[in-house]
Amino acid sequence: MEKKIIKRNLVLGILFFLPVVFLLFLYPAKHNYYALEIVKENVLDLENLISNTNKDIVLKDHLTVLGFLGNDPEKLITEASNLKEMVYNKFQGFKKFQIVVLVPESAEAKAKRLKQELGKHRPLAYWQFIYANENDIRRLFNSLRTTAVLDDTLSTTNVFIIDKDLNQRGRLDDRSKKEIEKQAKIYPLTAYNCAQVSVLKNKMSEDLRVLFTEYREKRKGDFDSSSRRASDLKGG
Repeated sequence: MEKKIIKRNLVLGILFFLPVVFLLFLYPAKHNYYALEIVKENVLDLENLISNTNKDIVLKDHLTVLGFLGNDPEKLITEASNLKEMVYNKFQGFKKFQIVVLVPESAEAKAKRLKQELGKHRPLAYWQFIYANENDIRRLFNSLRTTAVLDDTLSTTNVFIIDKDLNQRGRLDDRSKKEIEKQAKIYPLTAYNCAQVSVLKNKMSEDLRVLFTEYREKRKGDFDSSSRRASDLKGG
């Protein structure tokens, strides 16, 4: 009987202390946390666009996904739907999160129809369209760091992450594990292609999660930034 009691107490002790030991192993990892990297500083804010009539929407002090849908945004409904399903639906309601899409002033009616279609089941409260002239749209786009270009309609399938301090966020080294093992040349990720569901699901969603974690840790006073600056970025 005594042996059974000892055995039982031993098992209970192991079951009690095992989670504690596991947490102790996890604790140091907190201090190895890396922020989502800054790939470009001083992105132009919306309030600096002369033609923008909606001055209530700004990038400063928000976590923004920034896009450009051009003269015919309805043509990019598939890409917009991907962004909604993979990113917007996951992060809507998070503090200061927003999706901001620029279109030319002439495309206002089409943009409103697109937003209505995307939000037919639930209004897109955190998705904003900004109407501006071509020069202002190009000025904002040119303040970003990217190898992508705006096409003749002022659109691109790529979107960008902008933090609260008007920094563009991304990855300075986007190589896969296999590419790293093969010592492939380093290349960055500065934009996320909405035409590729895997990019939105496996990269952009993860990067936004990391960014939200960074700001949560900052509010708690536990964050020690180890983010590399734009000067570290080589090419791209």
